[in-house]
Amino acid sequence: MTRPIRYLTRMLVFLGVVLLGAAVLFVPLVDAFMSNPILNGVILGVLVIGIIYNLRQVLMLWPEVKWIEAYRAGEAASRPPRLLGSMASMLNTRRGDLKLSALSMRSILDGIDARLAESRDISRYTIGLLIFLGLLGTFWGLLQTVAAVGGVIGSLSVGSGDVGSIFGELKRGLQAPLNGMATAFSSSLFGLAGSLVLGFLDLQAGQAMNRFYTDLEDWLSSATRLSSGAIGEGEHGVPAYIEALLENTADSLQDLQRTIARSEESRAATDQAVLALIQKIESSNDALGSEIRLLSKTIASLTVRR
Repeated sequence: MTRPIRYLTRMLVFLGVVLLGAAVLFVPLVDAFMSNPILNGVILGVLVIGIIYNLRQVLMLWPEVKWIEAYRAGEAASRPPRLLGSMASMLNTRRGDLKLSALSMRSILDGIDARLAESRDISRYTIGLLIFLGLLGTFWGLLQTVAAVGGVIGSLSVGSGDVGSIFGELKRGLQAPLNGMATAFSSSLFGLAGSLVLGFLDLQAGQAMNRFYTDLEDWLSSATRLSSGAIGEGEHGVPAYIEALLENTADSLQDLQRTIARSEESRAATDQAVLALIQKIESSNDALGSEIRLLSKTIASLTVRR
């Protein structure tokens, strides 16, 4: 199993580059942020949540990989996995030589694939949410700009004939449209930049999940047996209920084989114990015979002396 350290390293390096660029452009970014701090703050908050969620998605693969490695090594895992919970419950009853049918393997892989796809929905939603918030700020700023421009045009008094006062009023009136344009462009800037960052992180998280799924599929494929129902197609294929019956029969035969093997081991251990007992009895008989012969010689010598 491939550990997700490579993809996590890419994500952290990319975030480091982004933070370095933000530090270089700190002053203009602060000015852009202050043009509409409420909306831009919401955008940055969604960005931070999306970053944490994508990093968490990659880190969650770590205990899953460790559990699979512990199971393959025959060791007891410290805690059951979350993503592979259903598979762990099924495989815990089949310790030893793992054998799965094609139908069981496909069922396990489909369930895991559905969970992986479901876990990426929130990440994709945050990317779309950042784009939406950026566009929302853009249209909000444009509406402010249009309203401010209309107010400026309506407030101009050309009939006064004083050009200096007219340009002064125009200069003061253009401040509101410029604020609206700043709101529009700043929200678009933060929204699109945030979606770019989350898009790359989501790409790396997706690659880590796909790699995990591929490694898991390769492992389960090596422990899968093909039945005639899985090979046959159309009219020659075995019905599903017959295939399930055959699989249950094969599992029962495997359990019976394991039981017989354990019985043979117990019988062999009993035979060895009985053989050892017989050897001890024979040695005891030999020792008793020697003692009897020695006692007979002693009695005979005593009788002769009398």
